[in-house]
Amino acid sequence: MKSLLSIFTYSVMTLFIFSCSSKTTAEEITEEIADNGTEDDNPPNILLIIADDMGLDATPNYPIGSIKPNMPNLEGLMANGIKFNNVWANPLCSPTRATMLTGKYGTQTGITRVAQTLVSSEHILQNDMSNYNTALIGKWHLSTDASQPTTMGIDYFAGILNGTVQDYYNWSLVENSNSATSTEYVTSKLTDLSIDWVNAQDDPWFLWLAYNAPHTPFHVPPSNLHSQGDLPIDQASIDANPLPYFLAALEAMDSEIGRLLGAMSAEVRDNTVIIFIGDNGSPNQVAQEYDRSRAKGSIYQGGINVPMVLSGQGITRTNIEENSIINATDLYNTILELSGNSTNSNTDSKSFKNVLTDSGVGSREYAFSEVSYNDDTLDYTVRSATYKYMLFRNGTEALYNLDLDPLEITNLLDNALSEAEMEIYNELTSELQEIVN
Repeated sequence: MKSLLSIFTYSVMTLFIFSCSSKTTAEEITEEIADNGTEDDNPPNILLIIADDMGLDATPNYPIGSIKPNMPNLEGLMANGIKFNNVWANPLCSPTRATMLTGKYGTQTGITRVAQTLVSSEHILQNDMSNYNTALIGKWHLSTDASQPTTMGIDYFAGILNGTVQDYYNWSLVENSNSATSTEYVTSKLTDLSIDWVNAQDDPWFLWLAYNAPHTPFHVPPSNLHSQGDLPIDQASIDANPLPYFLAALEAMDSEIGRLLGAMSAEVRDNTVIIFIGDNGSPNQVAQEYDRSRAKGSIYQGGINVPMVLSGQGITRTNIEENSIINATDLYNTILELSGNSTNSNTDSKSFKNVLTDSGVGSREYAFSEVSYNDDTLDYTVRSATYKYMLFRNGTEALYNLDLDPLEITNLLDNALSEAEMEIYNELTSELQEIVN
């Protein structure tokens, strides 16, 4: 039993605290606690949407490319969030997915081209999110082992093991290691699975939704999902002019993103962070403005500078263009911070959470990307805020001022460098050597 003295002391302290506070009612005190609460009090759901082969030239509201798809849902996310201009991925899908999943460059994971296998012992993002239910729905493309996603620590996997499907209307669906043929349009089926999984969650969730659209084969989506009109379905017509089919696939994806968001309750939607990103540049058959040899598969901007949009819970900057340098690796620690978990220092990931609420510069000084070939030679590139250095597998080099030359027309190394340019060259080559060695 408390002594009279302790009761008296407690009462005096309580009166003192309340008398010194500007909050004088229980309701006001409750409001203050809510205002000063941490993200751990109510962790946000996190939805990561990956588009397959969608470059800046195929994305609304980016200045590259003149023919754009109609994507009102993506544009809505831009209007209510942040559009990032300087995001680098890898030029092919498997390496980019590996960097996002592990937070590490391909130099550490060994995934620098397609058809390479990510070792199952690799530590992945979902391992650091034990307070979340996690799912990966859609494209895996990091091995042909149907059990690998769940073995590595993802709670639920359903989707596509390979890099693409042969037919968007007839394809192999893997769900938690079991394979079956699906005749439902891929983009719609992946959305159905996502809606079902989200609706079944009672705890905070992280959904990695990896659409395979708009990756080849170019095709005609269901007519109610796109606005490209009555497109011919014969292969000769598609081959002769693939761009409208590519755009139709993007529009179908956007329609299904809208359906997914619309299926969420207002409470769930309001407490969800949405991240949209492309995994590499557009395919050379449909590339706009970029030279075809400098689109998907290359370390030029057309291959690695990808769209990214963040919107939703906790993102207070809206209808903003952000120019901070971001690597696809950086999603790892950013998602951990958003989820209230500790960041992982054993990665190449740098969180950019600060720019979601403040206009300051992000934490990354340099971005890096690479691609390898079947003979294990590699092309490397590194950039600062303004300049980009490239080292090709045959030993040739390039240096570009991206502010003045975003399409990389003038290689500064073709002429004698100024003293200032030589300092930049030395700085970038030194940074590259530090990363790859």
